[in-house]
Amino acid sequence: MQKKVLVAVSGGVDSAVAAALLKNDGFDVTAVFLCMRTQNVSTGNHCSCCIPQDTADARRIAAKLGVKFISLSVAGDFEAIINSFISDYEAGRTPNPCVRCNEKVKFGKLFELADSLGVHYVATGHYARIIHCAGQPAVAPALAPGKDQSYVLFSIPREKLSRILFPIGELKTKQAVRVLAKGLALEVHNKPDSQDVCFVPDGDYTKLLEAHNSRALRAGNIIDVSGKIVGSHDGFGRFTIGQRRGTNVAAGKPVYVTNINPRTAEVTVGDKYDLLATGLIADNANWQADIHASFDALVKIRYNHRGAAAKVIITGSDTFEVRFNKPLEAVTPGQAAVVYSRQRLLGGGWIKKITR
Repeated sequence: MQKKVLVAVSGGVDSAVAAALLKNDGFDVTAVFLCMRTQNVSTGNHCSCCIPQDTADARRIAAKLGVKFISLSVAGDFEAIINSFISDYEAGRTPNPCVRCNEKVKFGKLFELADSLGVHYVATGHYARIIHCAGQPAVAPALAPGKDQSYVLFSIPREKLSRILFPIGELKTKQAVRVLAKGLALEVHNKPDSQDVCFVPDGDYTKLLEAHNSRALRAGNIIDVSGKIVGSHDGFGRFTIGQRRGTNVAAGKPVYVTNINPRTAEVTVGDKYDLLATGLIADNANWQADIHASFDALVKIRYNHRGAAAKVIITGSDTFEVRFNKPLEAVTPGQAAVVYSRQRLLGGGWIKKITR
């Protein structure tokens, strides 16, 4: 009997090739388009992650591959991702909605559908790999340099890993994916990659905050690390830790955002030295492997971060502390601290507090 798999097909080249590879491996493939269409109140249009072109491309991919196709509405779940995005800015944090979307929407809804249909496996076009350590499945970085997406997968529950497939994680370049797509005569072989957060299609998230009358756009003072007022701003949500451009502070030298206080609406700026953090506190942790009370690891503090050597100390059922071997710049509340050991994803949590 053929093994069944649901493949999240977005209308892009990566998920199209993922579906094709699985079909070639003998799987009974069903392509699932997760329709996140929700009204974008900042523009009056629907969010770009569910534009008609993507829907049409996903259908054409399924037809070309000769696999079943399902369009699944996840608009209600996706609305919660947008609300969380706004709430993070209002709390002075810089959100990472892609991690939450992967956990709650993409994998969450795929597994719900798979269970209802009696399908064991789910797959996506993520650049990551599933490996086995001591007989247990684990997430590992993709082989393609600069394309690894394992960072955004830390919150997937451990018990789900044995059911996940990442077909393109073993490919060594993005070009290899496009070559495969072209060889299969898939029209999306040269379709550009999406660059922005899907519900902020032009990259200007402040329009979304404005449309929701967010208190993150409350005006306030810009102060230096001593507390002296050095300027003003028209919304603390327009800033992120480590930001240099756009502060409009005439200091005669580069200044960087070092802190955001949502209670007072004050934004603090300082020298690059003032950005250095010796550690962080994280909460809402999820571990995909057995871990010790304290251990050495590589910790990534943002999606494109190479990782920093650190000691990780478990402080509670879902909290941990990270102590960096060397001080690190621009550690940002709201981002994820993702923990690796020997090229294996162990888990992670959300950065709550910075230790300076």
